[in-house]
Amino acid sequence: MNPFGFEVDTRLPDSPGRAGVITTPHGPIATPAFIPVGTKATVKAVLPDTVAGLGGQAVLANAYHLYLQPGSDIVDEAGGLAAFMNWRGPTFTDSGGFQVMSLGAGFKKVLAMNTAGLANDDVIAEGKERRALVDDDGVTFKSHLDGTQHRFTPEVSMRVQHELGADIIFAFDELTTLMNTRRYQEEALDRTTRWALRCLSAHAALTAQRQHRPYQALFGVIQGAQYEDLRRQACRDLALMEDPDSGQRFDGFGVGGALEKENLGTIVGWCSDELDRHDGDRPRPRHLLGISEPEDVFAAVEAGADTFDCVQPSRVARNAAVYTDRGRFNVNTAAHRRAFAPIDEECDCYTCQHYTRAYLHHLFKAKEMLASTLATIHNERWTVRLVDRIRAALRAGDFDAFRDEFLAGWTPPNRSN
Repeated sequence: MNPFGFEVDTRLPDSPGRAGVITTPHGPIATPAFIPVGTKATVKAVLPDTVAGLGGQAVLANAYHLYLQPGSDIVDEAGGLAAFMNWRGPTFTDSGGFQVMSLGAGFKKVLAMNTAGLANDDVIAEGKERRALVDDDGVTFKSHLDGTQHRFTPEVSMRVQHELGADIIFAFDELTTLMNTRRYQEEALDRTTRWALRCLSAHAALTAQRQHRPYQALFGVIQGAQYEDLRRQACRDLALMEDPDSGQRFDGFGVGGALEKENLGTIVGWCSDELDRHDGDRPRPRHLLGISEPEDVFAAVEAGADTFDCVQPSRVARNAAVYTDRGRFNVNTAAHRRAFAPIDEECDCYTCQHYTRAYLHHLFKAKEMLASTLATIHNERWTVRLVDRIRAALRAGDFDAFRDEFLAGWTPPNRSN
């Protein structure tokens, strides 16, 4: 029996935005939902129970990192990702493709989010060594930990993710940057499509072999960069794709790749429109990989994204940047040295209920570990709560009003923070 499912209960009248519930073996996920990222089987600086307490419905871990350390076989032996990290809710793992490609191009954390500059298929960050080479069968890469050589293919990614045991896993895809030429985007998309079919076949075989484990839902990953025809082609191919031997189809979809920030909603909208045509009255969930800034979240939800993840809330927290409904600021600046008030008067998180900006300022200046913990609790809670408010507004028919009111008071952070 397949316990995975998705029901839509509310739709926006004039756009693909919707609210619903994803059902997994480890519990439901009310959508739209922000999924905190626990890259190495931990949301950095906080306990899993804390993540649950701040409203996180699920967590996402990274197949590349857990494959390298401690090894997916060890996680499997421990009973899977949730048991290994003592998390009692649903889990996601990405395919490892992002890290293999981004580390391979030397970008490490982020890829270009605009098309400034000349097209270049030999993308490599200045001063960095290329650590990954793509061929039609898979990717050979060097570990960022010790330089050892490894190889990921669709079949390897599926095996690793089955051993990690997440409720929702992703097909192995080739990540491109916005600086790649149109010709290479076409080649990479064709390769990703062929890999997707191999993932379906491997997933079906592994599911049959591992019936002692709960069913894992497989999402196909939509690439195509900034090109409408490529994005729509990818959606059609994945929506109709079926393993010829088992009849296995994708349980949902991930929208991947670097996106132009100003066109994020448009690109997600193309995908939602195309997928809706093929899903009919049996919708499949859509996950947008790697966003969390409010302006992006509103655009993504309105365009039809159901879930999304990002490391940003916890990453910037460790550098003393914290969120409020008015914008993001650094709590370690002189202005907060004697600020005996919470980060956000309206926030219900543990940090805001018990500590002041002055105390966090002190912790960061003293380089105390507790600084990262308290700032992360606030940022993750603030992000989860924002999406909870969006979901409530969508279901109440007040999405447009809430979006306009919130964004009118929101100042986007300096991208260099």
